[in-house]
Amino acid sequence: MSIRENVPERETLIGRRVCLRPFGKDDVKYLQKWSNDAELRKLIGEVEPMSQTQTEKFYRELRADKDRIWFMIVLKRNDRVIGEAGLLRMFRPWRTTDMTIIIGEKDVWGKGYGTEAGRLLLDYAINQLGFHRVSIGVVGINERALRFWESLGFKREGVERDGYYCDNKYSDFIMMSILEDEFRKVNGHVADRDVE
Repeated sequence: MSIRENVPERETLIGRRVCLRPFGKDDVKYLQKWSNDAELRKLIGEVEPMSQTQTEKFYRELRADKDRIWFMIVLKRNDRVIGEAGLLRMFRPWRTTDMTIIIGEKDVWGKGYGTEAGRLLLDYAINQLGFHRVSIGVVGINERALRFWESLGFKREGVERDGYYCDNKYSDFIMMSILEDEFRKVNGHVADRDVE
């Protein structure tokens, strides 16, 4: 499969309970809110909160970066924004990309929304955009995240020993990836995914 070069700017991925809609300027407030949560920052490896100015700069950089696609994770039943997801460091000549998912609203943790968002985004990256390999780096102390990525089919492929420092402690940074054949074996084409 060839890599899809010209991706529509306003593509929305629709699942059974969540949709991934493009990140817009009005969504900056969510990123700022979640970056101010010390527990969440620790779990995802962020160092410090982002100010309004920093989140607006992130938005501008994102709009200009052709190697990133960013979405907001939204509950279909009430249009509530619960997280963010994206593809970054997309390197089309090698058919590789990195991926991220953050469920910022803690009251919806453990309800399967992240799993559905992950499958939607993987399906999009592999079956729609044509990537062969999708990778992620996970803070080693975040065992819940490690289990989450493994549940999507990601495999551990390397460890950056003591690659993360937080609260006066070192933690490993775990590198994980999934290949297109591994994803298709488990998921095929995600049945309840649609694109608008």
